Parts: sequence; structure tokens; C-alpha cells
Amino acid sequence: MFDDTYHTLAAPSEGLYKEKGSKFLAFAYPVRTTEEVKQHLEALRKEYYDARHHCYAYILGPTKDAYRMVDDGEPSGTGGRPIHGQLLSADLTDTLIVVVRYFGGVLLGASGLANAYKAAARDAIANATIKECTIDVTYRLHFEYPLMNDVMRIIKDFNLVPTHQDFNLDCRMEVSVRQSQSNRLYDALAKLHGVRIEN
Repeated sequence: MFDDTYHTLAAPSEGLYKEKGSKFLAFAYPVRTTEEVKQHLEALRKEYYDARHHCYAYILGPTKDAYRMVDDGEPSGTGGRPIHGQLLSADLTDTLIVVVRYFGGVLLGASGLANAYKAAARDAIANATIKECTIDVTYRLHFEYPLMNDVMRIIKDFNLVPTHQDFNLDCRMEVSVRQSQSNRLYDALAKLHGVRIEN
């Protein structure tokens, strides 16, 4: 059975790493869209306007197929990639981590930099509360009133609560179900003659 859960942050968190006078401030946020990513970046750039670098990485979506790594002026692969690596090793998605660097006067070298960004990101994750979410499928149902009891019995069998319902002459209902159960629910509803299912 394939897994229909994923992990993200329950709330924003912060981390810190210091190395040879340089300070790496890490900020982790739960995000759903690239628009939210932009908003957090703008706010941090405004607040920490005197910092040299704002390196970041994010992963979006239950399948983790939308992601980005940005070094923001650091040598290629030393900022965004290690942050992204921490997101992957913590199995997180819908998460953004920005690490703000204040230069301390001593060059750290490529491996020192990569290690510092990794350590700051790891600290932010360690300080975070991680929650498990389910991947849900939403079905919109259309049926006539006499079918109400049959539809509700199936909904109840699956321990679901309709997210939206409208009972006029033609009944409409929205119901969300875990992806791993979605085919079973669809099949059960499809057996009721007169129920139209959209998703």
C-alpha cells in the first residue's frame, strides 16, 4: 500500500549556528505556495537588511516535486543545497528554510560554509514541531433527495464528515477522503444508481 501521508511544520521555528565570528540565523516556515515563500523572503530581507546573504531552499507538495535552492551570492552549492539536504533528510515538504548570514571577517571555505548552512538549517528543524498530514481526495456528489440515506450510510461507513452540503431539490455534497481510501469510497458511491461523482 502506498503511503498517503507527508510531514510539514506545525508552526515557524528558528535555529542558530556560529562559526569563526560568522552568525547563521535559520528561519523555517510552513508554506503552501511560491507566493508565501516570496512574502517570507521579503520580510526577512527587510528585517535583516544588513546581512550579506539570505540563502534558502524550499520543497512544496505532497510528492515533493516542486523545490528550489538559492545560494544568494555564496559559492555555488554551499548555501541552498545543504539547506535542501536537511529538508530531505527530515522528510519535510511544504517547508521553507532561510538562513541569514552575518559575515564575521574570517573566510570559512566552501566546505566550512556548506557545513554552517547545514547546521543552522538542522537546528531550525530540531526546534520545530513536525506534524503528519494526509493526502486527501475531494469528491463532489450530486444526487436526488431519495438517495440521501444511502449516501450518508456510505459516508458514515468511512468515518467521513462532509465538508460542504446543499440539500435543495438536487442534493450536493463535498467529501474529502484519504487517498489510500479514495478508490474504495468511489466504488461504493458509484454502485448507487443516480449519484454523480466529480473530483
